[in-house]
Amino acid sequence: MLAFVLKTYSDTWDTPIRGGMEKMTKAELIEEVAKAADCSKADAERTIAAFFELVVASTKNGGKVAWPGFGSFSATQRKARTGRNPQTGATVNVPASTAMKFSASSTLKAELNPNRK
Repeated sequence: MLAFVLKTYSDTWDTPIRGGMEKMTKAELIEEVAKAADCSKADAERTIAAFFELVVASTKNGGKVAWPGFGSFSATQRKARTGRNPQTGATVNVPASTAMKFSASSTLKAELNPNRK
């Protein structure tokens, strides 16, 4: 079901979602996916949850999850660094961490920037 929704992400909705600039809530996303895939909201929620669980599990183990035409998810390592508390100006040691990285595909970039060559 998610394959259908992501494959047609640019053609799924008749009008921009919530004006196009606002955040879409989890409930709204589930509702739109259910409508686009012609399934129940429960099925849509389970599918989306399974997708995110798979992405997290794969990237946690050093893998990369790619969706042609959309982009890829991977984990990246952040080095330990010294930061500053913006209120007091005191230095703070920020430990090393792992972060999720998303790289948009050229197809998605072209869809988002139609006037760019």
